[in-house]
Amino acid sequence: MSTRYDAIVIGGGHNGLVTAAYLARKGRRTLVLERRDVIGGAAVSEQIYPGFTYSVCSYVVSLLRPEIIHELNLVRHGLQILPLDGTFTPLGTERGSYLWRVDDHATTHREIARHSVRDADAYDKYGEAMTEIGHFVQPLLSMTPPDPTVLNPRCWLTMWRLLQRFRTLSPESRDNFARLMTQSAVDFLDRWFETDALKATMAASGIIGTFLGVRSPGSAYVLLHHYMGEIDGSFRTWGLPLGGTGTVSRSIASAAREAGAEIRTGTTVVKIIVQNGRATGVVLDDGDTLDARVVASGVDPRRTFLGFVGQRHLPTSFTVALGHYRMHGSSGKVNLALDALPDFSCLPGSGHHLRGAISISPSIDYLERAYDDAKYGRYSRRPYLDVVIPSLSDPTVAPPGKHVMSCFVQYAPYHLADGDWQAEREQFGDTVIDTLETFAPGIRDSILHRQVLTPLDLEQEFGLTEGNIFHGELTREQLFFLRPVPGWARYRTPVRNLYLCGSGAHPGGGLMGAAGRNAAHAILDDWR
Repeated sequence: MSTRYDAIVIGGGHNGLVTAAYLARKGRRTLVLERRDVIGGAAVSEQIYPGFTYSVCSYVVSLLRPEIIHELNLVRHGLQILPLDGTFTPLGTERGSYLWRVDDHATTHREIARHSVRDADAYDKYGEAMTEIGHFVQPLLSMTPPDPTVLNPRCWLTMWRLLQRFRTLSPESRDNFARLMTQSAVDFLDRWFETDALKATMAASGIIGTFLGVRSPGSAYVLLHHYMGEIDGSFRTWGLPLGGTGTVSRSIASAAREAGAEIRTGTTVVKIIVQNGRATGVVLDDGDTLDARVVASGVDPRRTFLGFVGQRHLPTSFTVALGHYRMHGSSGKVNLALDALPDFSCLPGSGHHLRGAISISPSIDYLERAYDDAKYGRYSRRPYLDVVIPSLSDPTVAPPGKHVMSCFVQYAPYHLADGDWQAEREQFGDTVIDTLETFAPGIRDSILHRQVLTPLDLEQEFGLTEGNIFHGELTREQLFFLRPVPGWARYRTPVRNLYLCGSGAHPGGGLMGAAGRNAAHAILDDWR
């Protein structure tokens, strides 16, 4: 059986849904194919345990581009984002041994001053400097990267304009930008702060989802990547989608359907059809063939090209470059249903400090030792945890008096030196609970249910090769016009009419949607 579409999008993750929405809004007959029975890819919410809604993988939102929210009218389609107020970092078990940063300026200044008056004063200057860099970088997220390897006047004009914009930065900001692109998160923060705990909890943003340590060169850029959050025009803000992260995907899917897109779940693509160097459709696991003028892949580059296309349809130079594309999954996730809120020894009670992010990153050495384990093929014995309790802000995700806790875990290397993830899953979950128990004694007794996701689970269940949450490392050699490989960063691929629209394309990972929007514009430009 054969059916023809203008465009087929492989993968119903948020980027694929964004691409479909923009294409459908232009009157293109568009079909989205999602292997799982629920849309959203890694941005999903599911009731794994009765009455409790887990944001199974992705759990907070901020990088989602404001233009996508506005152009697709996502608020009308059900998107509501609740601000996540601040970061609470337990430093030990003694009362008062914590660091707490909130959105209120006076409170944050006072809290940091408990550790260092100098750092409290520097914190504002740091924020101003990062905001200026963030405003310089943000427009790059929504553009198609130029290709400096070709003699294309449009590409060189784009590069000239970028240079002119760079020249408008102050000398200090140009220096900061150069350091952010080359230094480690710790080296960059050392120029601003003296308190180890403050530098540790801030540097932790530089390792999320990346096989780097806080002292590894390149981690400063990842820090910047996560710093550019924006909600309702408020820069550096993070939030929780009402109803869980799946609300983001469902709102985009609703906008796509309203525009005329068709979305099929429980449908597995096994092959992209290539004829005379051109993508002409896909083959499903049941043998059905679907024809299309254009195919857009929202899955990672390795799975797209080596899995769906096949090397025989690709230039040797491209497959060689793709072979060097770094995946290196390094993260896991533990979701908990709780009978009661955790009680941290350093700041007892169920106060406002539990309503923001809870960062288990008490020192730089703690984070670096966690990375040392991963370097030698072990999951961290004392991992970095980024924890949120969404039920405190969103009562829809848990029964009255009960709570959901989401724990992002770093490090969990995909390749283990000893054993395998099937055998190590429960011990990995125990390690996370043991770490929480150190700072919040008694939390183990409050657990009603836990869901443990290893990098292998992320690969097998959600299609993230090697469990990499960004579809590939956010390292310098894999950014902008180098993502995923040099010469092919403009969403087009060596196979004509085949496009990348997922996080493996510029500008990379996170719940952003920019790659999906940019790819849709590239497709529409080529059609015109």
